[in-house]
Order: sequence, then C-alpha cells, then structure tokens
Amino acid sequence: MDHDRFSQSKLDYHLLFLLFLMAVVSAIAIHSAEPMLPEKLQNVNFASKQLQWYAIGAVVIALTMIIDYDRLFQIAWYLYGFGMLLLLGLELNVPGSVTIKGATSWYHLPGGNFQPSELMKIFMIIVLSRIIVNHREKYPEPMIRDDFKLLGKIALTVLPPLILLAKQPDMGMSMVFTAITATLVLVSGIRWRIIFGIVFSGVAAVASIVFIYFYFPDFFHKYIIEEDYQLNRFYGWLAPYEYSTDQGFQLIRSLMAIGSGELYGKGLGNLQVYLPEAHTDFIFGVIAEQFGFVGSSIVVSLFFLLIYRMIHIALESNDLYGSYLCAGVAGMITFQVFQNIGMTIGLLPITGLPLPFISYGGSSLATYMLAIGLVLNVHSRTRKFMFASDE
Repeated sequence: MDHDRFSQSKLDYHLLFLLFLMAVVSAIAIHSAEPMLPEKLQNVNFASKQLQWYAIGAVVIALTMIIDYDRLFQIAWYLYGFGMLLLLGLELNVPGSVTIKGATSWYHLPGGNFQPSELMKIFMIIVLSRIIVNHREKYPEPMIRDDFKLLGKIALTVLPPLILLAKQPDMGMSMVFTAITATLVLVSGIRWRIIFGIVFSGVAAVASIVFIYFYFPDFFHKYIIEEDYQLNRFYGWLAPYEYSTDQGFQLIRSLMAIGSGELYGKGLGNLQVYLPEAHTDFIFGVIAEQFGFVGSSIVVSLFFLLIYRMIHIALESNDLYGSYLCAGVAGMITFQVFQNIGMTIGLLPITGLPLPFISYGGSSLATYMLAIGLVLNVHSRTRKFMFASDE
C-alpha cells in the first residue's frame, strides 16, 4: 500500500463543489429557521456559526489529506482505543460529561459540547476496514469457516461501543454504527447465503420482540425495555395523532410543514408551521415548507450525487483498504440521510439524527468533513495505469 504523495491536481472538484452547494443550502435553511427557535436562542446567529464550522471543516479536510491513509491503517487500533476511552468516560460520568434529554453523550468543552460517538464512527470505519483487509490477505480464497471467523472479528470489535451507546442511551447512534458495520460486511466478500442468514435472524429477533411485547408485556418491560421513554418514540411514530400532545407532536408538525409546502413551496422566509428543533433534527421540514417538493428533490439529488461520487471513488481505487474506507463513509452518510428524511415524513421513528451537512451542529459537521477528507485522500492517491499495446 505505497502511494504517491498528495498533489493538488488529484483533488476531486466534483465532491468539493457538492460540499459548497450543501454549505449554501445549509446556511439558507438554518437562517430561515432561526425565527422559530426559542426566545433564549434568538440572539444566536446559527447560520453564521454553521459557516464557521464549514471553514473549520475545510481545515479538517486539508489536514486529513496531508496524511497518507496508509498511516491510518497502521494506527487503527490506537484510534479505536482512544474512542473507547472517550465513550467509557461518559459511562463513568467523568468530570466534563454532559447529560441532555436523558442521554449522557457529550463532553463540555470551551467551544461547546463535543459528542465522542461522532468521532468513534470514523474510527470504526478505519478499524473495520483494516480487519477486513488483513483477513482477505490471510485468506485469499476463504472457506465458509473463514467467513465466520471474519464475522466474529467484526462482532467483537463492534459490540463494545454498541453496548456503551445503548447505556447512554443513544438509539440513533447505535443504528448508525450498525449501518456502518452492515455496509462493510456487504462489501467484505462474505458469502451471500451467510448474509441472508444474518438478515433472516435479525428479522426473526424483531418479530420475537414484537410478539413478547403484545403477549408478555410484564416480561418485556422487565427484561427488554425498562424505560417508557424508549418506547415513546415508537408510540409517536406508529400513532402520532393519538399522542399529538407529547410523543407524536414533532412528527405531526413535521408532516404539516412538509405537506403545506406542496409543489413549489411558500417562498424563502415564509414559514407558517412551528417546528421544534427546526435548525437541527427537522431542517428538512424547513426546506420542504419554503421550497416545496421541487426544492426538497433538489436537496435529495445533491445527496444522491455525493454518495454516487463516493461509490465511484471506492470502485476506482486500486487499493483494497481505500475502497473499504470509501464504502464505510458512503454507508454512514446514506443511512443518516435516509433516517433523517424518513423520520420527518413518518417513514421511520424519530431518533434525533441530524441531516448530514445541512443540520446545524459543530461536532457532527466536523465529523462529516473528516469523513469526506478520507474519501478525498483515497482519490488523491489513486493511481491510474495506462497499458501500451505490444504492437
């Protein structure tokens, strides 16, 4: 895995231009959402702060591209260990840990709150990619038992952070880690019949939990889900109008905002439906109300082009580790886009995951920019070979 040094001519300007467009969309959407924010937040210019975070993210991308991603391969386990220490600190409630809405998921820093699970997502992509590469080099023609060995290695790596995230609790982030793992398992070369078996087992497990909930509710609440607030999201998702004053309030307001935008929207700044968390979790509803189905479709198309470009870079890379890094980043962003937009239209339960690159958020945006930096790093060090004819 020896690569040429980074050169400016190898920058992927398609990806950078898409990031620029998303920064514009994000600033416009957040600025228009500011009048709906609580009074205590009215004096904060979130759009300006978001652009500042984009500037910081640009520096993060530049720093990421200076380091050859082969170095990340070498220090993958050190990064994983550092991330686990940060998560463990939250579990132990060390000084500086912050609890918001029942979840101890942040550290308080001078510049604001920092969510270590955001950084751990990147570390997970880096270490899982290394595990898969090492396994494939050791078993170039794997047998079924070798596939199960790889699954075991992946499971042992992913379970510790998942357990800590479940204790915070942070269901949304747990789902993101699962999506990253599923993406890398899909591209790891494991036999499809094993993957189908895993999917079937997962569906059976969910069906069993639903069965226990309806027929053995005491057992369910005692041993499976003890806290009612963990179920509230599902109540608000499945029957929002029956719980319109509490669990279903956010979803109902989101549906009203998106539906009222109709085809072309009400116009920039013309927001009539109050949305809680308008500048973060429900920024898509703000966009849909102002710019309608057409504007929403343009935003979705930007994400499609971004993900398509990342997949193209993954396929173009002639280094296995680089391909897995790109695939992991693409899987992470794809899931978060699908989850955020899905929860705003009632397709999925509300989890509090932001819309990548669009929602306001410091540590989350910096993480996405770091992820894009990894993809640009792989692209900048991909060699293209031309073979001359023998004649």
